[in-house]
Amino acid sequence: MTVADILMLIAVICIWSLLLVNVVLIIAGYLYYVESEGKEVPAIEGEAPFVSIMVPAHNEGMVITQTVESLLKLDYPHDRYEIIVINDNSSDDSSVLLGQVQNRYPGRNLIVINTDSITGGKGKSNALNIGFEQSRGELIAIYDADNTPEKKALRYLVGEIMNDKSLGAVIGKFRTRNRNAGLLTRFINIETLSFQWMAQAGRWKLFKLCTIPGTNFIMRREIVEQIGGWDVKAIAEDTEISFRIYMMGYRIKFQPKAVTWEQEPQTLKVWFKQRTRWAKGNIYVIVKNVPLLFDRSAKRIHFDIIYFLSIYFLLLTSLVMSDLLLILHALGYVHTTIAGFSLFLWVLAIILFILGTFITLITEKGEMRFSNLWIIMLMYISYCQLWMVVAAYGLYNYVKDVIFKREAKWYKTERY
Repeated sequence: MTVADILMLIAVICIWSLLLVNVVLIIAGYLYYVESEGKEVPAIEGEAPFVSIMVPAHNEGMVITQTVESLLKLDYPHDRYEIIVINDNSSDDSSVLLGQVQNRYPGRNLIVINTDSITGGKGKSNALNIGFEQSRGELIAIYDADNTPEKKALRYLVGEIMNDKSLGAVIGKFRTRNRNAGLLTRFINIETLSFQWMAQAGRWKLFKLCTIPGTNFIMRREIVEQIGGWDVKAIAEDTEISFRIYMMGYRIKFQPKAVTWEQEPQTLKVWFKQRTRWAKGNIYVIVKNVPLLFDRSAKRIHFDIIYFLSIYFLLLTSLVMSDLLLILHALGYVHTTIAGFSLFLWVLAIILFILGTFITLITEKGEMRFSNLWIIMLMYISYCQLWMVVAAYGLYNYVKDVIFKREAKWYKTERY
């Protein structure tokens, strides 16, 4: 075998191994969705626990009023929760708009914290730490500033966490509010349902593990107190705090009935900046937690560490290498005897990707459309290939930050 054959074989094995893991997660996730559909969410027994809902916001004037008003209308005893909006060093009219909402809802537990460039402006983690200092709830819920949670979302999250003492946090699901705005938002909608929520459901079903998303989740107050708050160096603060909760011996559960609707990027430029930040943030968390692979006390989370390592390093390298070798072979620069076989496996992998993604969509009402097959096909050759660029650029920026000892900068997603 030539060197090209060996490299191609390694790439194919890696890609297919991860593809099969994804298939297993899809099957497990689908079973969990079916199981959850026919199962009632645990009711809150006795007096509802007091909940502090925190909303970090920076220049969110375009969406913040709708978000706060939806939180004020949650199906939860109004005297048993407070809303803390951390208006973090905003230069728009957020402060005025939030003041108007407070005037419209007198007597409600709506607290607005306005920070400046000295006290704030240092990213989401810092804003959450500021809000937590003024919170009173035994449970802490987080919502992003562009969210519109369904009325029962908080009740479902509280019911789950109060029913099981082994749970440190419970996560709900976010859906794409502007999914019909364009082709990009349709891609994001499919990605969210298939690669985020189905994977979350599968990981919970198989390993009783989930990763906290940035919004629509609840956690115990004592956890935040014990870990000393959010890591201000982490721009993927949700993934980072998940691993710390794991290490405390708690589990994180996924409750798909707790739904919030959020706005997604509508331009490629905004999407690229947002996803690059996610990639760089997740790489920071991976590097920080890799030593746990050699810690026996952390064996229950080894899957998650390997899973993230595989996605951001192994899969990226394998995809780039296989694509490059196929192109060089076609141009005649290298010769590989298994190029034809690799091409066959590549086509088969695409078919599995399309079918697997389509199957995950049928768990959602309104998504069972055959037109989605064409969207998924187009998504593979465009959106999914851009993911490689995002992951590579995120890794490049992370390495630059480490070498030059730069502070990670928070990028605020533009709203529409």
